[in-house]
Amino acid sequence: MEKDLRSSAEDMNTDENLAGTTHLNDGVEEENELEKAKEELQGQKEKYLRLFAEFDNFRKRSAKENFELRQTAGKEVIQSLLDVLDDCDRAEKQLQGEENPGASKEGVLLVFNKLRSVLLGRGLKAMQSIHTDFDVEKHEAITEVPVQDASLKGKVIDEVQKGYYLNDKIIRFAKVVVGK
Repeated sequence: MEKDLRSSAEDMNTDENLAGTTHLNDGVEEENELEKAKEELQGQKEKYLRLFAEFDNFRKRSAKENFELRQTAGKEVIQSLLDVLDDCDRAEKQLQGEENPGASKEGVLLVFNKLRSVLLGRGLKAMQSIHTDFDVEKHEAITEVPVQDASLKGKVIDEVQKGYYLNDKIIRFAKVVVGK
């Protein structure tokens, strides 16, 4: 019996699985797996934050584009009416020059004023150009004319065609004569 106890004790000492370093290696492997899992989690968090930021930027950009589209939705209609408005301005000048226009003048003027008020209500605003500094962002120079008054140099002298804003955005540049 004593021999059996000794042989079983020897067997325990010779077992490779019971060596002291085996248990230490298991702990190192678990720490490595834990570190890998933490790094992967951190990477996933960063991807999520980037994706969330991209989506938020997309949402804001879409809202801005939608707002701008609504502001200029009637742009083509109003641009087509601008030629009519120009004809109205010319007819108004002609009617004011007549000596005996009668009642027709009042009727035509009412139509002109109604057209202007409808367009103004839709966000159209005429650009004020005469006697302002020439600005390439707003004006299209047709010609330059010499001026005697030095204060008029580089300024708009005459307006051949009015410029217009639609909801504070330029939809037509003013065609102007500039003093030099």
